[in-house]
Amino acid sequence: MKQALSNPVLIKEIKLRFRSMKSFTGIIFYLLAMCVFVFGFIMLTTSFTGTGYFRPEESFFMFTMLTYIQLGLILFITPGLTAGAISTEREKQTLNILLTTAQTSFQIITGKLTSSIAFLLLLLVAGLPIYSLVFLFGGVSPGQLGIIFLFFFLTMLAVGGIGIMYSTIIRKTIVAMIATYGTMIFLAGVTGFIYLVITGMNTMATGSLATSPAPIAHFFASINPVVLILTLIMPTQSDDFITQTTNIDFPIWAGYTIFYIFITVCSILIAVKKLRVNMKKMR
Repeated sequence: MKQALSNPVLIKEIKLRFRSMKSFTGIIFYLLAMCVFVFGFIMLTTSFTGTGYFRPEESFFMFTMLTYIQLGLILFITPGLTAGAISTEREKQTLNILLTTAQTSFQIITGKLTSSIAFLLLLLVAGLPIYSLVFLFGGVSPGQLGIIFLFFFLTMLAVGGIGIMYSTIIRKTIVAMIATYGTMIFLAGVTGFIYLVITGMNTMATGSLATSPAPIAHFFASINPVVLILTLIMPTQSDDFITQTTNIDFPIWAGYTIFYIFITVCSILIAVKKLRVNMKKMR
């Protein structure tokens, strides 16, 4: 049982990543940047209002800004950590050696993916004490923060899976990174734009909010991480607005969960299947 659960690739990747001074330097600068933002925001807000205290509404706004900063961190850093996981080994000509070991393709792919996700989780956990400052001023519940972090984790898995998949099927690291970042731009930006265009066209055609169901608009809103975070931060107002504009009463979080779990599983399966196929083609 112990041998079945052991993954030498994961152990090696974690040791290399977490023993590097570059990784911990990055964490330190990230925490310093968050501290500067949080304490600077508190000082500026209390100075401008002249009240000398931080209100719950201002704490909620700061929490919203921190949440979107964390989302941007996930969408920006995850492709850089995963899109070169396999292609870098191929470029260094070490992938052939790795494939001659007793490790299965699944162990290699999951080991590379898990080590990258572990580093990102460390970043999120390291920032929790700064996040927890909002509880001192009110406006945010611990349960709301927990749900947001669960969806952060799901997003990391999906983005990491996409990066690993591109890294496996594309031989060049730079091309794999471009493809991964392009996919992230589509999911985080283009889907929201398509949602706004469809709902805007429906409003112009009818002169009011949607009177007939708009499943395409609702689907693109459901897979957009920016829209999801907005619905988690302000659940009542955001859900009501999306329901009114699409005329579909289906939770955004449910559609997001189903879609991104599907994307994660498919990406990992494709990467596992194509890992050794590419090596046969190179021969």
